Amino acid sequence: MYYYRIYDDKEELSFFKSSLERMRIDELKREFEQGRRVFTNAEFLEFLRKKDEEAEIIAITEVDY
Repeated sequence: MYYYRIYDDKEELSFFKSSLERMRIDELKREFEQGRRVFTNAEFLEFLRKKDEEAEIIAITEVDY
């Protein structure tokens, strides 16, 4: 499993996990961007799940000690 950080056009930061390697994620991102003007993380993850059922947005929280 791989973990990624991604920003969308609304400058929203999200983290997601996927079983796909970075090169494949980059290929799919280019495919997703074709014909779109605005990109959101939720839309990209919906698209990504068609290629990788294990892909999902994950929440990251800080731990202070």
